[in-house]
Amino acid sequence: MSWGTVKVLRDRNAGLYLTGVVASGFGDSAMALAAGIWVKTLTGSDGLAALVGFCLWLPTFAGPVIGTLADRVRRRPLLIGTNLALAAVMTVPVAVHKAADVWLLFAVLTLVGAGMVLTDAAQTALVAAAVPEELRGDFNGLVFTAMEGMKLLAPLAGAGLFTAYGGPAVAVLDAVTFVLAAVVFRFVRVREDRPAVRARRDWRAETAEGARHLWRHPVLRPLVLAGGAAMVLSSLSSTATFAMLDTGLHRPPAFAGVLTPVQGLGSVVSGLAAGALMRRTSERAFAAAGLAIFALGVLARATPWLPVVLGGSLAIGLGLPCALIAAMTAVQRETPSELLGRVAGTANTLMFAPTGLALLLGTGLVAALDYRVQLLLAGAAGLAWAAALGLARRPVAAPAGEGEPAGEDEPAYLVR
Repeated sequence: MSWGTVKVLRDRNAGLYLTGVVASGFGDSAMALAAGIWVKTLTGSDGLAALVGFCLWLPTFAGPVIGTLADRVRRRPLLIGTNLALAAVMTVPVAVHKAADVWLLFAVLTLVGAGMVLTDAAQTALVAAAVPEELRGDFNGLVFTAMEGMKLLAPLAGAGLFTAYGGPAVAVLDAVTFVLAAVVFRFVRVREDRPAVRARRDWRAETAEGARHLWRHPVLRPLVLAGGAAMVLSSLSSTATFAMLDTGLHRPPAFAGVLTPVQGLGSVVSGLAAGALMRRTSERAFAAAGLAIFALGVLARATPWLPVVLGGSLAIGLGLPCALIAAMTAVQRETPSELLGRVAGTANTLMFAPTGLALLLGTGLVAALDYRVQLLLAGAAGLAWAAALGLARRPVAAPAGEGEPAGEDEPAYLVR
């Protein structure tokens, strides 16, 4: 564990924030799996059970619009209120007892998905105000590590609770975790000025302002696109897992339970080391190196040798978080506070919304082609993207007098 990570854990605001994220993340991860089991149990339909994940994922496409709300109000009260509202919403599934009630569960999960998009944007903005800049890389890595840990533990807890007490018990657990998160955010100490009261432009104009800032920013755009590329390629490669186990390794499907913890271990190590590594190099170099390690891990899974495949799974876990952590750390540093909710929402959409479409594409490819072709394509694309990111000239902020004149709201940049 790096010294930066220790300092994060000792920082009052960072520790409280991390506790809130872990609490709500645990409930969400438990509910995501249990809801699919719940729908399958009530309806017997695999398609309806799969729709659970779609409901949680769909609001990600509205990230730029939803993130605008996080710029119109103070972020800490917004987080408290949103978590309490989601806690109330999660009590609705207690009434789901038969197949005809399943629509309630889908509606609730869609609302929860929208709430998660809003809280992600508000949390990103709040971190920029509450956590010292020198700790944000360590902090973002630690958050990623904690969330990956929740993905390993919480689904098991959700499935066990569902088996013992049924779906309503898991919904109540999720509601309780939202309340805990609201209580924790209540004790975060941060000075937030009330957003300036001004003649509001329409919602579309404000949303476009955040998207325009991200797209025109020479530091943020390549990092966010790299994060999106990493997630898309991860989705494409993950859909080949069961074909790899069957055809390449001649192992049962349950052996995926061995690969997943190995990849999770890599993500934990990467998250803990992220802050220290980004202090020794640029975010762009950190993201490029992570993409390259990830791509090599994907290529290793195309081999028929189990030790190499296990090493590839570890490399995927080590490399994948790098681009995501680098992108969000840069967003927090390079974005003015009044735009941060919108820019964070847009960044999350660009990085995470395409993953569902990539999963559909990967499913089609693995049905039509040898799984190795899919892994080789994903690995080669990852290496190409890493090379392009690492070899590109690095933009550096500069005074408006050096180079092109900057407008009132537009920074000037040098490229070297």
